Amino acid sequence: MCTRYAPRLPSGCDEQDAIEVRDKTSANFCDYFKPSARAFDAAQGTADSRARAELDSLFGGSATPESGADPALTKARDLFKK
Repeated sequence: MCTRYAPRLPSGCDEQDAIEVRDKTSANFCDYFKPSARAFDAAQGTADSRARAELDSLFGGSATPESGADPALTKARDLFKK
C-alpha cells in the first residue's frame, strides 16, 4: 500500500535506506511510507461480490453465513450424528 513498494527488489522497497521488515504479520513502522492511491482496486471488490452472488445461485443459499458457522461444516456434522 506504499508508493515505494517494489516486489522485484529483495527488500521490497525502492528506498535504499529503509529497514527491511522481516515479520510482515506484526505491526511495523517505516519513515519512508507514503500511501498509494492505487492500493485500492474497486474492480476487485466488484469481482468478489459477483463471485459470492454466483455461489449463492449455485448452492441456493448465502455464501456468507450470518451466524458465523460454516454451513458446509454444519451439514457434514449433521450427516454423522447418531
